[in-house]
Amino acid sequence: MQSRRGRAFEAYRGIRYAQPPVGHLRFQPPVPILTYPEEVDASVEGPACPMPASAGYYLDEDCLRINVYTHNRNSSTLMPVIFYIHAGGFYSMSGRSDLAGPHYLLDRDLVLVTINYRLGSLGFLSTGDALAPGNNGLKDQVAGLRWVQRNIAAFGGDPDLVTIAGCSAGSVSVLLHQLSPMSKGLFHRAISMSGSPVGSMRSPRHLMHLAVRQAELSNCPTNSSKAIIDCLKTKPWRDLGYSLRGFYEFGYNPVRIWNPVVEPDFGQERFLTEDPRDSIRSGRMHPVPYIISQTRKEFFWMAFNIIKNDTLRTKMNKEWDKVAPISFQLPRNSSTETLAVLREAYLHDQPLENDTASAERLGQLYGDAIVAFPVHRTANLMCRHSPQPVFYYEFAYTGAHSHYVDPDGLPRGAAHHDDLIYLFSLSYRFPAIGTEGLDARLVDRMTGIWYTFAKHGDPNPRGLQPELEGLVWPPMTPKNRSYLEINTEFTIKTNLKEQRLGLLEMLYPV
Repeated sequence: MQSRRGRAFEAYRGIRYAQPPVGHLRFQPPVPILTYPEEVDASVEGPACPMPASAGYYLDEDCLRINVYTHNRNSSTLMPVIFYIHAGGFYSMSGRSDLAGPHYLLDRDLVLVTINYRLGSLGFLSTGDALAPGNNGLKDQVAGLRWVQRNIAAFGGDPDLVTIAGCSAGSVSVLLHQLSPMSKGLFHRAISMSGSPVGSMRSPRHLMHLAVRQAELSNCPTNSSKAIIDCLKTKPWRDLGYSLRGFYEFGYNPVRIWNPVVEPDFGQERFLTEDPRDSIRSGRMHPVPYIISQTRKEFFWMAFNIIKNDTLRTKMNKEWDKVAPISFQLPRNSSTETLAVLREAYLHDQPLENDTASAERLGQLYGDAIVAFPVHRTANLMCRHSPQPVFYYEFAYTGAHSHYVDPDGLPRGAAHHDDLIYLFSLSYRFPAIGTEGLDARLVDRMTGIWYTFAKHGDPNPRGLQPELEGLVWPPMTPKNRSYLEINTEFTIKTNLKEQRLGLLEMLYPV
């Protein structure tokens, strides 16, 4: 292949890193592939894991595949490795090249690894007993990281210089790997973009209500976890993957359905043994240099789904106490008083209308509650309790394209996922960025930050790096809560969105 700036690189795609999770292995932890008795054909991309997708898109339950992009696997000098964990709420997207293309990052001297992991019920079924303790999708990621440790040197990658990076659900995963006993020693730096499991709620110990819902959608009995699992094992993977709409409770809410769980001990290898905030505050983690971020406008677009729909808008106005916890990922037992404070602060206690003011206010609440507040809480906890540096940024740049545009097709701000546009070629949706102009300059800057951080554990420029000229990015500390604003220029600021997010801190204290 050829990178954006014309560098030749090699692609090894569709490699199985674990046994196909089919038949008796459905709903089981991944079984790693330790040897390959025959030559592996890595010339074509493998399928995405089952999820809702357009007709003809390559899906299959045999989806535990890894892709490796490298410059020179015969080089005597091993390169830093970036292991990218894809976004998608734990129920969509993949590590395939249309969603995680290598053409920008491979301008740099690094090895890029992207993976698929199981999604939805196939990856996160959790009944709270030994039959399905949960977290199999996250255990898939661990199996991928262990594969990297065994094999990446043969591709020119340094197994002692692995950076895990992820966006949204991938960002949640990245923090959890710093806390999971299964992941210790498998990576050396971490980048979380727009997501954290440390928000207004503690992590659940099971997701039995989702197992029951999956059973109902699949015409399976619900009287026991064994009955549910035995029946679901007989159902076509496509039926399970396409059942997503049946889990929404209000419009397209909740945004996050399946969550990592704290696993009870049934003798299995546990991915998560306690609530993440307890691990961080007690120092029970394997911390590494850490970049964490959010975008300026995050989930603002979710507001349009509500205010432009008369039925949903009316329901949110009339049934606020019921709908708000679903929509904003808040505890279902949130008090009427707490939710009233939230409504007053964000919506000025005014009924929602189909107008710009309502869209702005409701969009800010979506973005703050679902992403900005959990990220804010995580950044503050990590800079207090991790002995490693924590670098915080806000992505504020609005370029030629965005994941969320107005009716005229124009970007409305730096939305959720938008920093990915300048790190990966995203052919599923956006044209390739060339080498001239502001968007191209930002690609150079974002890939420069990732490469420098992956190599040195610090994103600040080393030697001659003109694209990062002038960048002096201090780590965040409890007393100096500085962050980097990434826009057309780099600017160091302090106390990101703290005036607004302080309210959520008060309403949902640790």
